[in-house]
Amino acid sequence: MLTSKQRAKLKSIAATTETILQVGKGGVGDQLVKQVDDALTARELVKLHALETAPEEPGTLAQALAVATRSEVVQVIGRRMVLYRRNAKKPVIVFD
Repeated sequence: MLTSKQRAKLKSIAATTETILQVGKGGVGDQLVKQVDDALTARELVKLHALETAPEEPGTLAQALAVATRSEVVQVIGRRMVLYRRNAKKPVIVFD
């Protein structure tokens, strides 16, 4: 569980991070879960974009992806979602 201070730091990092994945009409499928899981392992923080054709609202999609990838939803703004999962073996983001 993230503290408010950690969440604030992740939000500031996410503000300058590029969106690397999109959720389309297929929604949260096995392929998307694998891509998000791989991205979280490499980067710890991932920004996604829900297209207009996505079958559910961004908040619902973010929660489903968080459960499927054992990550946490940092932020959902409009159609953008940010997920975080700490890499225990090789952390990328260091908290003070």
